[in-house]
Amino acid sequence: MATTTGVDETARLKIKEGVVVSDKMDKTVVVAVQRLVRHRLYRRVIRRTRRFKAHDATNDCRVGDRVRIQECRPLSKEKCWRVIEVISRAK
Repeated sequence: MATTTGVDETARLKIKEGVVVSDKMDKTVVVAVQRLVRHRLYRRVIRRTRRFKAHDATNDCRVGDRVRIQECRPLSKEKCWRVIEVISRAK
């Protein structure tokens, strides 16, 4: 859907990739996204993890699945991400 500025609305939405760490809620999964950052003082690379609650409309995701999530409008107090695809299943 094009806006008046000519920028595609979906192009600005953030997309992240992570691993499902919890699927105990109905239609919601918790996805852990890791990123590497360099320590400011010691210059060592550190792994930082952030957990996002994402909407899983089909209750398809299981713990250990690698998924891609996309930013969306707030669906609840803490949930503003949506699962767009399952990249790989857990072993």
